[in-house]
Amino acid sequence: MAEDDQIQLASIGLGWWGEMLATAARPVARISQVYARSKEARDEFAARHSAKSAPDLDSIWADSSIDGVLIATPHSVRAELVEAAAAAGKHIFVEKPLALTVAEAERCLTATRNANVVLQVGHNKRRQSAIRAIKTSIDAGEVGRIQAIETEISLPLVYKPDLPQWRQDAEHLPAGGMTPLGVHMIDTIQYLGGEISRVMAMITRVTDRLDLDDSTICLFELATGPLATLSTLIATGPVQTVTVFGTEQVLWAEHDGTRLYRQIRGSLDRVEVPLEPVDTLAEELAEFVSCIETGNRPETGGPEALSVVEVFEAILESADTGRAVSVGPGRTAR
Repeated sequence: MAEDDQIQLASIGLGWWGEMLATAARPVARISQVYARSKEARDEFAARHSAKSAPDLDSIWADSSIDGVLIATPHSVRAELVEAAAAAGKHIFVEKPLALTVAEAERCLTATRNANVVLQVGHNKRRQSAIRAIKTSIDAGEVGRIQAIETEISLPLVYKPDLPQWRQDAEHLPAGGMTPLGVHMIDTIQYLGGEISRVMAMITRVTDRLDLDDSTICLFELATGPLATLSTLIATGPVQTVTVFGTEQVLWAEHDGTRLYRQIRGSLDRVEVPLEPVDTLAEELAEFVSCIETGNRPETGGPEALSVVEVFEAILESADTGRAVSVGPGRTAR
């Protein structure tokens, strides 16, 4: 830790989301070094955050004053960065998904566990006010038995004029919107309803704006019994909804988790439930800093992130084979 006892972090990956993470972290930590391959990008980022522009990653790994790193790079290089950061004794906050394969995710867990450093993954959608309220209602028994969960998350990414080149590459974005968007809903479904045990998925391309699949729809079976669905599209308007159907209540989280509606069994009307606003990024970065200071385990750590990657890998297999796929070690197609 730095001499002034303020946690010091280094930002790695300095695009739009790297900027969001660094800004969210600044109330609780100091951004002391930044790195991207582009010297111009890192110099500009460093100036905005009163940080040092690191000439290479080794400068960050070797700096004993840096307590942790914020990783917001393309998905395909995250595993090697997590391993390198862990080997250097740095605590790690990495944007979701943790990795593109289960094997890579397991490497991350092994590296951070062996180095005894914090690993937190940015599954922040579960922190939205409406999702937290739904979880509270489920845990209190107010919803009754969950029958089904429906989720939708979409953005017009293919129409974004400044979309980074790596986000236009199918190798980095398999299943279209799953890595930038859909994995959030995998985490949210499992947060609310328990582990996903079986997957059926279809992936297709409707538009020709980019060389990417743009439509993915999944059907999940949860280990606790209910079914769940996930739709993620990248060539339509911004939508995020989560609906939980219970035997006593139906609950809708809408408008990116800022609005909540409830319908009681037997009623034809749904009623809005008041919510307190929350900054999910500020909350998760504050937790990351707290975990560095206390040694506590983060809410969305390695095991939660690995579970999401296991489901994601099963989605790809199901779409490829046209069969239902069991999730987890030794999974089988049916």
